[in-house]
Amino acid sequence: MKVVILCGGQGTRLREETEYRPKPLVEVGGRPILWHIMKSYAHYGFSEFVLCLGYRGNMIKEYFLNYEAMNNDFTIRLGQKSHLDFSGAHKEQNFCVTLADTGQDTMTGGRIKRIEKYVDGDTFLVAYGDGVADVDISQLVAFHKSHGRLATVTTVRPNSRFGILEIANDGAVLEFSEKPQLDGWASAGFLVFERKVFGYIEADDCILEGAPLERLAAEGQLMAYRHEGFFFAMDTYREYLYLNELWQSGKAPWRVWG
Repeated sequence: MKVVILCGGQGTRLREETEYRPKPLVEVGGRPILWHIMKSYAHYGFSEFVLCLGYRGNMIKEYFLNYEAMNNDFTIRLGQKSHLDFSGAHKEQNFCVTLADTGQDTMTGGRIKRIEKYVDGDTFLVAYGDGVADVDISQLVAFHKSHGRLATVTTVRPNSRFGILEIANDGAVLEFSEKPQLDGWASAGFLVFERKVFGYIEADDCILEGAPLERLAAEGQLMAYRHEGFFFAMDTYREYLYLNELWQSGKAPWRVWG
């Protein structure tokens, strides 16, 4: 089952890190956040990836082209009989990665439409290249297969961006909650699609989170997988710092692999 990862956005809110590289290559704990996402999926046995490239996509191609050399010791013989021997073995031996240029300005839906030819099964997974979570992918896929609909989206309870106050009529603050968890549910990505979802995407300027998902919901073809665990999207420099602090402290909830 292929894992399609959206890697084409410009990450303008994280300009401190993305001015010279794409957001999926912004590092958490010395590794691109894209690597963390892929490791999470591979932990559950999903190690065939299709990366939808856009902004500075050549840098992501270079990262994987140089992966063996940068993650192994090696011996190189120079000259006309040049030869390269790698020593040891990194833990990503079974990764199969397709890197597809889906356009500089293509929207999320259009990017998925453009990689249809690389998806060879009836069911495929979709993730954003900037969010990490401790979602049990095996349970997510099992839930998707159990309901028989065309699409599943993972949902989480978001936290408020602001402190919430309960105020009496005279202005007295009865209760103050610093960024409490809200009652509703929000999309965290980590989607599962049947192949027929490609038919809901009409053009390059189609935003996945717009007409396709709205239509799937209206037709009763979209189900929500409720995730009560950790999820965090890296949109700002402050969030980048927070993820790195979690990793460095040894308390990164998304590190489900050994």
